[in-house]
Amino acid sequence: MSASPAAPASLSPGRRAWLRFRRNRLGYWSLLLFCVMVVLSLGAELISNDRPLVVHYEGRTYWPLWNDYPEKTFGGDFETPADYLDPYIRDRLTAGDNWAVFTLNPYGPGTLNYFAQEPNPSAPSRANWLGTDDRGRDLLAQLIYGFRVSVLFALALTAIGVALGVVTGAIQGFFGGRTDLAFQRFIEIWGSMPELYLLIIFSAVFAPSVSLLLVLLSLFGWMGLSDYVRAEFLRNRQLDYVKSARALGVSNWQIIRRHILPNSMTPVVTFLPFRMSAAILALTSLDFLGLGVPPGTPSLGELLSQGKNNIDAWWISLTTFAVLVVTLLLLTFMGDALRDALDPRKAAGTPAAAPQGAGAAREPA
Repeated sequence: MSASPAAPASLSPGRRAWLRFRRNRLGYWSLLLFCVMVVLSLGAELISNDRPLVVHYEGRTYWPLWNDYPEKTFGGDFETPADYLDPYIRDRLTAGDNWAVFTLNPYGPGTLNYFAQEPNPSAPSRANWLGTDDRGRDLLAQLIYGFRVSVLFALALTAIGVALGVVTGAIQGFFGGRTDLAFQRFIEIWGSMPELYLLIIFSAVFAPSVSLLLVLLSLFGWMGLSDYVRAEFLRNRQLDYVKSARALGVSNWQIIRRHILPNSMTPVVTFLPFRMSAAILALTSLDFLGLGVPPGTPSLGELLSQGKNNIDAWWISLTTFAVLVVTLLLLTFMGDALRDALDPRKAAGTPAAAPQGAGAAREPA
């Protein structure tokens, strides 16, 4: 008598959700591409910088990326910091046995090329691959650093919004009654406040800064997620496993942390990509209106504003709009894939792990 085949290994809920997410090819590759873009932007100084990574000059090694060196160090006449875009300095760094390793794009976010051959804004060329803006700054460098500012701002705003939304939603949904009623009335009043007017008022009173903008937007960015978490807690607190925990004398904090919260995280995780998209759009819109980051900070919204003011410089609007659209599309595809992966109605469609070494199923004799 032949031995019966081994039972397939059971998969954890997280593993099943990951398998369903990977089956969505569009969402999976969007996640990979977005992670690559974020990692590259985090290392922007190694990709786009007006300083060389390393210089070997007259037998000595210099690290301009981390240290400032006067022009006299490389044969110049002044004690001011060396301008590595100066043709004279470039010639000195490459003369004889001297050498220098520059970044792929030799411009920083605030670099002004005083030796440019074309007036600003200049069209794409060999010197500036995507052209320059109306101040003479390299557009590729502006996009790389502006993307980093937008993503980091969106991550911070999303993290704060999730923390506040989960806490307030859990308190409302778990305790209910007067606590829930008081929170709901507070949210109705708080949500009716004119957010844009408050931003304008605070921008006029305080100096513009990313931290101020983060605080103001965080005050209003938690209410949407709070409603989802509240609904999940109101549903889950009536289930049998919560009643059993109460009967065993488990504290409210333990019930929330160990029982209800892990089973209420589906809307939270699904909410993240869409919340990041909204945060990026909010920052871009405020920068476009001049209410966002301080002047001089790389910003996608500022570039869009420059494109509006310089219609003939089509490369400013086109490239900035392309970066913004690609970023939002990737986040949207990731959000759709997460929503499908965490949908409990599709859990039954996840294939179980096949036993190793098992052959094709045999038909009954």
